[in-house]
Amino acid sequence: MSGIDTSAAMTPLVLALWALNVLVDTGGQLAFKAAAVDSSLKDADEGLARWRRMARRPWIWIGTTCYVVEFVLWLAFLSLVPLSEGVLLGSINIVAIMLAGRWFFAEKLAPLRVVGILLISLGVALVGWS
Repeated sequence: MSGIDTSAAMTPLVLALWALNVLVDTGGQLAFKAAAVDSSLKDADEGLARWRRMARRPWIWIGTTCYVVEFVLWLAFLSLVPLSEGVLLGSINIVAIMLAGRWFFAEKLAPLRVVGILLISLGVALVGWS
């Protein structure tokens, strides 16, 4: 594939696209979680009625917008780095989302998840520095 520099360095543009991708992906996941646990949803709502009520909430649309923006950022990022490196660097999204879930929704982080966070972070750091 011509046009792809397989030795791409972590230039300021690449770093900015990567950081924005992580931020927007995390924001999208948080928005979808907020929509799913919205207190305005009635316990009696099931099936299609629940989905219709969620579709009227702004969190769904914020999450959807974040995913559209993330798609564009991800394409721009992948145009500058090799796919193998980009996918590995993209793994940090998992860490950001787990930590954000802990901070914003008081979700539990079991010891094995913390070990996973540390291992993923170490792997991403190694890929970023190589």
